[in-house]
Amino acid sequence: METVLRVLLIVSSLSIMLLILLHRGKGGGLSNLFGGGVSSSLGGSSTVERNLDRFTIASIIVWVVCIVGIGLLHRT
Repeated sequence: METVLRVLLIVSSLSIMLLILLHRGKGGGLSNLFGGGVSSSLGGSSTVERNLDRFTIASIIVWVVCIVGIGLLHRT
């Protein structure tokens, strides 16, 4: 069980880093490399940005659950 949680922790950590880098910040971010700059001129938040937010939040939830799970396993 601990091995599964550790693997999920590593995968979710890497995905969080990638997804955060893909977000459009003040400078545009890496999302402009993949065509995000074209849709940003339209204004507002697009469907792609909302889905990116959802994936980021889901990855963060998985990360937190893995941290808590590993902590509980080590406590007992």
